[in-house]
Amino acid sequence: MRVRRHLLRATALAVLPLAALATSPAQTTAQSAASSDSAASSAACALEAPQPDGTDARYDLTLGGRERSFVLHLPAGYSMREDWPLIVAYHGRGSTAVELQGYSKLSTLPAVTVFPEGEIGTGSGYRQAWQGAPYAPPGVDDVAFTADLLDHLDSTLCVDESRTYATGKSNGAGFVALLACRMPDRFAAFAPVAGAFYPGSREGCDTAAPTSVMEVHGSGDATIPYAGDADRDLPAIRDWVDEWVVRDQCRPDPRTAKRGDDVTLLSWGGCTDGTSVEHVVVEDGGHVWPGADVYSGGGYVTHTVEAHRLIWKFFSQHSLEEADR
Repeated sequence: MRVRRHLLRATALAVLPLAALATSPAQTTAQSAASSDSAASSAACALEAPQPDGTDARYDLTLGGRERSFVLHLPAGYSMREDWPLIVAYHGRGSTAVELQGYSKLSTLPAVTVFPEGEIGTGSGYRQAWQGAPYAPPGVDDVAFTADLLDHLDSTLCVDESRTYATGKSNGAGFVALLACRMPDRFAAFAPVAGAFYPGSREGCDTAAPTSVMEVHGSGDATIPYAGDADRDLPAIRDWVDEWVVRDQCRPDPRTAKRGDDVTLLSWGGCTDGTSVEHVVVEDGGHVWPGADVYSGGGYVTHTVEAHRLIWKFFSQHSLEEADR
């Protein structure tokens, strides 16, 4: 039996080691190198679980003078197994970690799932948002926050750092797109759903390293139109996907498969470094999470497929260890 010791308490907890973490590029690189140490991973697996298996808890932490929070779900059987996959999921603008967890079903997957909370952005009302959008919170570096959050999770939970993944919806999906360009060394694959790909979420992508990306979108999305929106400088979704096809040096012609009458799955092969690109198009689908059983946004929700299952299948095909070969 493994001997564990408590490092976390749910609710109202300032995780002091994070408060001391710096966020400069050089320091973030050093943190990434340190977190990849297999000895550190083994040490984390010897720690006591912060909460019972199969439960959710919210944690607060202090980072750069700001208090941030996240919801953590440990899967059933967490304490009986080592090196779980880790999924970090980002909510949309004006939504919350709990809402995304509720409709996405990501916590039903055999992985540790983490749902961070965004900070309050600009514009009317009390609306949380993520870096990369024009309404993003001023002065907040969510990329640095994510790097520090991963460092904390890697050092306190029994997770496999080579199987860490990012997903999210709408503004959260746009931030996932930014992470794909800025942090391909920390995540093995990315899956934005109904992504809001504003210019800020595309910064640095011209020189980004290849990585695996699946984009899920409804052709009837009235909030983030599939055809794009020139007034908001939002690209056509297929154009955004094709940029990743080029970036990953995939073969230009995708394989096409149909699911039911309303879902088309596109996948590109022959990509560099073991990467892949996939695109799921829901005909007439709205600004929603496919397969959701509760409200996830406006418009038509397909139940032909469930986004969390498609995402998990995609994630399961990729690891950073495979990419390094």
